[in-house]
Amino acid sequence: MSANGSPTGKQPTATYDSPFLKACRREPVPHTPVWFMRQAGRSLPEYRKVREGVGMLDSCMRPDLVTEITLQPVRRHGVDAAIYFSDIVVPLKAIGIDLDIKPGVGPVVEQPVRTRADLARLRDLTPEDVSYVTEAVGMLTAELGPTPLIGFAGAPFTLASYLVEGGPSRTYENAKAMMYGDPELWADLLDRLADITAAFLKVQIEAGASAVQLFDSWAGALAPADYRRSVLPASAKVFRAVEEYGVPRIHFGVGTGELLGLMGEAGADVVGVDWRVPLDEAARRVGPGKALQGNLDPTVLFAPTEAVEAKTREVLQAAAGLEGHVFNLGHGVMPSTDPDALTRLVEYVHEHSAR
Repeated sequence: MSANGSPTGKQPTATYDSPFLKACRREPVPHTPVWFMRQAGRSLPEYRKVREGVGMLDSCMRPDLVTEITLQPVRRHGVDAAIYFSDIVVPLKAIGIDLDIKPGVGPVVEQPVRTRADLARLRDLTPEDVSYVTEAVGMLTAELGPTPLIGFAGAPFTLASYLVEGGPSRTYENAKAMMYGDPELWADLLDRLADITAAFLKVQIEAGASAVQLFDSWAGALAPADYRRSVLPASAKVFRAVEEYGVPRIHFGVGTGELLGLMGEAGADVVGVDWRVPLDEAARRVGPGKALQGNLDPTVLFAPTEAVEAKTREVLQAAAGLEGHVFNLGHGVMPSTDPDALTRLVEYVHEHSAR
């Protein structure tokens, strides 16, 4: 797609005119488009089968597996967009950071980043570092036809949290201690991560991704003033870096109800909303000129079909006056979710939002 948002050789007209991309651009759509965060993952038996005996990071570096796993929910659920199968720490692994994704724990960093000297380990990311991404995106766009592919990356704050803490955290005491106690080091760390993240997104876009999503999974741990001062500049740098491509840019975090306006300010075209804030209220907080994405509580899918449909109607009704709406969950698909419930949800949204 060119800088003005028109189709290019890598963006076929059928993809450009898809309901998902139209909704992101706040254009009229035939029905509300649907996709799910973590739709390519543990809830699908076919996913578990192809991942048997293959570590998470290894699976992210095999174009054949990435392609198959990314396509699985498109085939099964009929979603309106595919999300590239990867992990937010893949670019860190690609530049040589010693880390692993441990089952039941998450990403674990062998040597946390705690000092200015540690910044030297965060070198620039080159396309050659992630050649498997270019190959996989090419394979996917050939298979997906008119269905758009969403590229993604972890936002600088969330990546910094993993790097500084050394793994998952509920309190982020080490990351926040750096942010408050050594703001210059913190700013330099996030700026470096912004460059790495932007480079990772550029690889995906240049290979054919039709949109990108920046996951700031842990930004909800921040007060608005801290987010504006210590996080927003790095996220904004990422969005500016990919603006020239003209692809929709989505920004999502968990527990970010108090940050929605600021997340919109960072430069996204679409702001993701978790289930804690109704979409009409989220639109008021974000302000005009942005589409919204969300926001069914993922746990609703464990309820009977009638309850799922009732809660889905609430989301659609709250979104009725929005400039653009992409239906999604308020967070990722939970591993024990019944895949058939997701398929029924897609059908229900399509049917009850048809124009």
